[in-house]
Amino acid sequence: PLISQCTPPVSFPQEDRDKLTVRIQNAGTEVVEAKAGTGSATLSMAYAGARFADSVLQALSGEEGIVECAFVESEETEAKYFSTPILLGRNGMEKNLGLGKLINQELDLIKAAMPELKKNIQKG
Repeated sequence: PLISQCTPPVSFPQEDRDKLTVRIQNAGTEVVEAKAGTGSATLSMAYAGARFADSVLQALSGEEGIVECAFVESEETEAKYFSTPILLGRNGMEKNLGLGKLINQELDLIKAAMPELKKNIQKG
């Protein structure tokens, strides 16, 4: 999570930021555990997909300034693909808006994720 890029800006003591980061990273697991194994976080994924599809349709129809996050081919990291905010337009992705300015903790998290991410990209 890129907490440093929240709008409006937020500030937490480092200990709270660390706890919140772990909780965000494990949100799907937390939902499954809360449902005692009787469900999953698929509603969250379905909502994200529906929102993205709606944004694509709005952009294709000419609405401007539509920004969503997407896992796209990218030069933002050493991985061939990465999730970043993108500007959508009549032709699909008009521009990759990149990661923006990150704090050291976020840079470290991205670096730590690279081996697994690259392995998953290679796997398909």
